[in-house]
Amino acid sequence: MITIQHLSKRFGKLQVLDDVSLTLLGGECVALIGPNGSGKTTLIKAILGMVVPQSGTILFKGNPIGQQWEYRRDIGYMPQIGRYPENMTIGQVLDMMRDIRKMPEAALDHELFDLFELHNMLDKRMGTLSGGTRQKVSACLAFMFKPEVLILDEPTAGLDPVATELLKDKILAERNKDKLIVITSHVLSDLDDLVTQVIYMQDGRPLFHKSLDALKEETGADKLGKAIAKVMAEEVAGKGVTV
Repeated sequence: MITIQHLSKRFGKLQVLDDVSLTLLGGECVALIGPNGSGKTTLIKAILGMVVPQSGTILFKGNPIGQQWEYRRDIGYMPQIGRYPENMTIGQVLDMMRDIRKMPEAALDHELFDLFELHNMLDKRMGTLSGGTRQKVSACLAFMFKPEVLILDEPTAGLDPVATELLKDKILAERNKDKLIVITSHVLSDLDDLVTQVIYMQDGRPLFHKSLDALKEETGADKLGKAIAKVMAEEVAGKGVTV
């Protein structure tokens, strides 16, 4: 669904992405992980058209994204920190996005809106919201327009345990509809039940891209966090790992 070919991006003297090539398919939930500064955010922004690379190509459903912004309609994006007009209410933000997207009300996905009980908070202004409530609004907007691809940046950050489980159930349901889901998170325990593929970024390029099952089998670990820790310990020790 998304093919990345030899993507490179430099900010000044800093090489942020270094000849990245990846293939991301529908029906997969991909964990995009790595240390701070490894290139994860820049890669996501390049896919969204927010960063223009120096070289390389990104294909969405076989077509180069170039300046063809229409492809973004098929991507639901949940940022790590949602930034909205502070004086607007939740209801006004939702109405504004509906007006922009111009999808019939009957075609929208209201499941998270209902589960998070946002109908009880429509008059609250965005500037007064807690981080968790702001995350709920961002999640609702990411899923509302039934995109084929979901990119979720630290989606559980600030959410209470109940909301976290509701969101995880929703992610699983969308993955089972053959959608592509890309998740970045530093809370690896949140990803164990969700992801099918793991991409580990380091120094601007993927150290490895493999299935979660293969990663667990190679490391003998039963959890993603333990598997990653073992891979990195071997890397530091100079033993290497199959990539």
